[in-house]
Order: sequence, then structure tokens, then C-alpha cells
Amino acid sequence: MIRYQISVPDPGSRFIHIEMRLDKPATSTVRLFLPAWRPGRYENGNFSKNIRNWKALDEKGTALPYRKITKDCWEIKTGKSKSLYVRYEYFANVLNAGSCWLDFDQLYVNGVHCFMYDEKRMQETCELTLKIPSNWKIACGMSKKGRVLTAKDYHQLVDSPLIASPLLKHGKYEVNKIPFHIWIQGECRPDWERILSDFKSFTEEQLNLFGSFPVSDYHFLIQATPFPYYHGVEHTNSTVLALGPGYDLMEPELYHELIGVACHELFHTWNVKTIRPADMLPYHYQRENYSTLGYIYEGVTTYYGDYLCARSDIYSTTAFLNEMSKRLQNHMDNAGRFNYSVSESSFDTWLDGYVPGAPGRKTSIYDEGCLLAMMLDLMIRKDTAGKKSLDDLLRMMNKKFGNLKKGYTEADVPDMLKAISNKSYHSFFEKYVHGAVSYDQELSRLLQSAGCEIKADFSDKPYEHHFGFKIIQEGNTTRIGRIYPGSVAARAGLMTDDEIISVNNVKVENNLDRLCRYFSNETVSLSVFSSKSEKSIKLRPSGEKYYRKYSIVRSKKRTAQQDAFFKKWIQG
Repeated sequence: MIRYQISVPDPGSRFIHIEMRLDKPATSTVRLFLPAWRPGRYENGNFSKNIRNWKALDEKGTALPYRKITKDCWEIKTGKSKSLYVRYEYFANVLNAGSCWLDFDQLYVNGVHCFMYDEKRMQETCELTLKIPSNWKIACGMSKKGRVLTAKDYHQLVDSPLIASPLLKHGKYEVNKIPFHIWIQGECRPDWERILSDFKSFTEEQLNLFGSFPVSDYHFLIQATPFPYYHGVEHTNSTVLALGPGYDLMEPELYHELIGVACHELFHTWNVKTIRPADMLPYHYQRENYSTLGYIYEGVTTYYGDYLCARSDIYSTTAFLNEMSKRLQNHMDNAGRFNYSVSESSFDTWLDGYVPGAPGRKTSIYDEGCLLAMMLDLMIRKDTAGKKSLDDLLRMMNKKFGNLKKGYTEADVPDMLKAISNKSYHSFFEKYVHGAVSYDQELSRLLQSAGCEIKADFSDKPYEHHFGFKIIQEGNTTRIGRIYPGSVAARAGLMTDDEIISVNNVKVENNLDRLCRYFSNETVSLSVFSSKSEKSIKLRPSGEKYYRKYSIVRSKKRTAQQDAFFKKWIQG
């Protein structure tokens, strides 16, 4: 057994004190590693940058010699020691769905950030003792006895985030005799009756889809942040959701986001935590786990996160189509669809998957994967006269790979689709998954089967349709986010990240839309900071229009057959 201990003697410092104990070291030299990344976030995290006061001791408290041989590997000379104690402090100062945080109100730990491992002993049972105030409750997916948590191995230890706090709010429901816990930390006033009802509805829909649940219980850990936020991270029998501001949690917009991300992350219990690409089975914590299958484990999950909310009647059909419209808008606004395929973009999440990156270089595994999943779902339903759907692919993947703890490969997916529908989908994958093209026409054709269409209007924002640029608004700071190739803005010399200071000598303070409307028939003079230098840019409307606004809507003229197709699709 490997033993860990956490204490918080000075919460104001935000440093968590950690002790790791290994009895009976197998050799006279032990190497301990700290993960370089966390599953669910496919980029290097370099968590060791948050460690200080690292030391190694034997059972008598005598310091042992060690050296650091890589950025996150320590080599200790244990000699004839009976036990090895490693002590260090971890700086916990990030409050989101995947990091660590410590203050006077809570201890929040994602163990993959801060628990070390001996790669020769990763399969041993791990025991975690929390030295925290007696009135603090503990929310975690590990088995718990008092202040001691137990994991079957290191993988479960670091896949089980925890929140300890005297302020935790708790709700519980059951589906198929499986307990589901909802823990909320932060300032909010939850409507438990509504929350439990909606969570139970989408949970039932997911269990009906797969027919079984991979784990014996499940925990939703919700950080109700005091600031606007949206983030979710999946784990095998738990998830952390960070949403804010907490006082708005039950307001329509934020509550809609809560339900959507909760449904999304629960779906990950099957799709990526159980049904996992061969490239990630097992996880390799010291290096990149490259995969071209992000459109499956993130894109399909994104689709089902919203789709199952509609199937369980939490979202209206209009709300569901609006979510798909957002994905389509992102697809159409991104010139990267012509330069990099979604499979290539998946492989490169380790480079820049979570930041805008070079303009027009890549696509999003979430947006593109979601739309491709919807297209596949509609194709399968169309090809099989409604007898099969994307549900059948997921059930087959769970049976052939998830239940057998076997990883799937890219070649497996089209083969399974052929087995389901008796038709080949290789051309679909070659063109839309591995190719760099726009697929709006194919999507439009498939939506017609369900009596839906893509509506394209010009953007109602004058700076988008007259001048060809989009903005990023951060408080009162307005920056250029995207520029339409060959547009008025591009020809005038505007660049991404330029900060707009004024329009025709009027200061811009979260009012660019109003100013551009006011000066809509005039040449507009922008004062911008570009690379910290001020410059003036003149924009003269050319009569050309850029940036359309896309939406997926029900067609006004529909046949009975289209309505029947749509009804069966939305109801599952």
C-alpha cells in the first residue's frame, strides 16, 4: 500500500502540505514522478512548477540524498531504509474544474496535479488521509472511512478529485438503484427539487442508451464560483463542474449551462473513461498521449450532452437546435476548416488545442466533432430507415471495447458503422474527418431529412458584416478576435489582438456595436493599440458583406415523412 497524507496548517498561504510514504522500497534507488498532464486536458501542465520544500526522509527522519533528473522526476538513494517518506508543499491557487485550490473555506484537490508515483508500484492500493478540521465535509468518489480515503490503485487516486469544506451542500438521487450525489461548494441557492429532477432525467436517458453503468456510484462536484465561469472535467465516477457566478446558478442562462455540462460530463463515464482510444489505455502521465480521435471522445460527447437533454425533455427542440447552431457558427467562422482536418487538430491539441493559436490554422474537436456526430446520426437513421442510429455505434463500442477494457483504433469506427448499417462510411471519414473542407452543404442535405434547414443571414453587428472583423470583449477592453480574409478590415491593416481605443474620436467602452451603427454610413476611423503602439485605421464600407449568422431551424414547409423522421430523432 502507498500512503498519502494532506494537511493544511496555513490555508492563507494556499500551500497544501503533502506526505507520501512507501514502505519496503524494492531497490536502493527509487524514482518518483509527478504527472506532466491530466486526462481530460490534452496539453502539458508542468504541475511540478507548484512544488516547494521537497525533501526525502527515512523511517527515522534522516534526510536521504536525492537529485532531480527531469522536470518532474526525483531520484532518491534509499539505501537500506525500511520506509521512504517524501514531503513537499503544493501551491493550490487556481479555482476551476481541473486544478487545486485552498482557502479558509475549502480544500479542493485534483490529485493528478500533486500526488507522486513510483511507476513500479502504480497498481498498489493507495490510502489518503486528510488532516482537516472535524466539521469539514468531504465530497469525493473514493471510498471513505472518516478522514481516510482509499483507491484501488494510483490511477483511481488521481482520477478522484475531492472537495473538503464546512459549507458543502448535498443532494442525492437514484437511478436503477445506483446512487448519484450532487455536491455544491460556493455561494448559491440551489432549487434542489428542480436540480434533482433534471439530473435524474438525463441520467435515466443515458443509462437507457447504454443499458448499464460502469461504476457503482457517481458524484457531481460543483464549484459555484463567485465570478463568471464555465468549465467541466470528467472522471470515472465523478466530475467537477465550475460555473459562476454562483448567485446566478438558478437563472435561466446559467442553469441551462449547468444541465448541459453535467449531462456532457456524465456521458464521459462511458465515452473516454470506459470506451477509450488505444492510444490512452493506459494513460501515460509523463508524456503526450497523442490521438486523432478527439472528434469521438470530445465531439460525440458534446453532441450527446445537448442531444440527451432534448431527448429527456429538459431542453426544448428549439434550445437543442440553437446549441447545434452555435457549433455550426463556430465552424463557418473558422477558416481553419480549409487548412487542417479535425483528426489533425485532435493530434495537435498538445500544441495549442485550448487557445486560439495561429489564425485559421486548425479546427475544434468539440465543434467539428459535435457536427460530425450529428451528421453520422442522421446518416445512419436515413440509411437504415430509422431502425438504427448513432446510439447503436456507442453500444457496440461499449460492448467490444469498454466492457473488455480494450482500446479502440481509428480503423475500428467505420468498420463498426458498416456492421450496423450494412453501408460503407469510409468516404465520409476520408472527406470530412481526415480532409480539410467545409461540410455545410452535406449537413444541409442531411437536415432536410428531418425537415430542418440552415438559415443564413448577415450578422447584425455592423463591424462584422460591413468591415469583416469580430471582437473579443473582456470587461471594457475590446480586441480584434478574427478578421475575414480579404475584407475591408484585412485590407486596411487591422490585425488580430489589436485593441480598439476609439471610433471617430469617441472612446470605446463596451459600446463598439452602437458606435459602428451610429457611424454606419461614414468612413470610420479607429484608434487602436497594435503591439503596444498606437495607430489609426480608416475603414470605408465597400458594399461587400462578410460574416453570416447561421442557424438550424425547422423548415416552414415540411412533409409528414420529415416530421416523423424528426420526431423519432429527437425522441431517440
